[in-house]
Amino acid sequence: MVDVEKAPGAEPQAGQGEPVRRSDAEGCLAVAVRIPVRIVVLVLVLPVRMVWDALVVAGRFLRDTVLRPAGRALAWLGRALFVWPLVGLWRYVVVPLAKGVGWLGHVLLVVPAVWLYRWVLTPVGHGLGWFFTRVGAVLAAIGRGLYAGLAWLGRYLLVVPAVWLYRWVLTPVGHALAWCGRGLVWCGRQVARGVGLVVTGVGFVLYWTVRVLLVLPALAVWRWVFTPIGRVLAVVGREVADALGHAWRIAGHLSRAIGRFLGTVLRWTVAEPARWVYRSVLTPAGHAVRDAVLRPLAAAGRAAGRATRQALASARLSVRQARADVRRMLFGDPAGRRPVDRREPSAAEARTLGRSTTALTKD
Repeated sequence: MVDVEKAPGAEPQAGQGEPVRRSDAEGCLAVAVRIPVRIVVLVLVLPVRMVWDALVVAGRFLRDTVLRPAGRALAWLGRALFVWPLVGLWRYVVVPLAKGVGWLGHVLLVVPAVWLYRWVLTPVGHGLGWFFTRVGAVLAAIGRGLYAGLAWLGRYLLVVPAVWLYRWVLTPVGHALAWCGRGLVWCGRQVARGVGLVVTGVGFVLYWTVRVLLVLPALAVWRWVFTPIGRVLAVVGREVADALGHAWRIAGHLSRAIGRFLGTVLRWTVAEPARWVYRSVLTPAGHAVRDAVLRPLAAAGRAAGRATRQALASARLSVRQARADVRRMLFGDPAGRRPVDRREPSAAEARTLGRSTTALTKD
């Protein structure tokens, strides 16, 4: 292993870059594996990254030009076909119908039920409560007497004989059985102690047998075989993971450079000629068509519209006059309106700002 760690007391000199990276944890194997692995991984990852970037660009274009407008159109269609009809049905059918059903239920069920509860069930309940209160008082008195009698009979027929049986029969028998049980427990303890000694000896022998035949060889294989192999695989895996990260970033830069180059080529071969054709050829041609054809046609259309509206207005006026003439010939002239006396002073008799008299106080 190559030791490139700097001395403990050394300090980085002024003007130098960041301190030297410690490589004592990497060793010769990591340094030897790193460069080839990164080259191979870069060659393998670059096509994948370019395909990925192309798919991302295509997906964004498809989202902006197809999926988003289609989604908006489907959303509007869904609102027009489902949401708005359902809202109208709920607002103008279900809600009025529910209000009508609620009012009908209130009139047919709630009001009769309240009347029945207030004027029928409440008086009947009060009467039944008074009746059962009186009956309960009588039954309580009878029950207390029966309870006292049954308690006296139970005391002298059950409790007193049971206490005598427990004190003079069951207690001596229980003491005898407890003494016998203590003897059996002592014997069991002695037997269990002997069995425990035998089991301990057998377990000690089995432990050392398994340790010598299985554990120590497995420990040696783990320490001297699997651990070095695992360290080598860990170094290789770490270097492969680092190489994948570096290769993905480098492939991204290369992919963006290639994309910019292709975009520039398409711009100068397709976009710029198309823009020049649009600006230099199609736009003047469109302006000429607009000035020579479309504007005269629009002016002629507006003039024709005005003439048509004037002709229609004249025709409506002629029809209105003819209808009025026919009405006069059939029914005569309409009677004039009779003047109405509003009892208001005329303009000459009314009070003004320069006169001090009114219509009622004038001379």
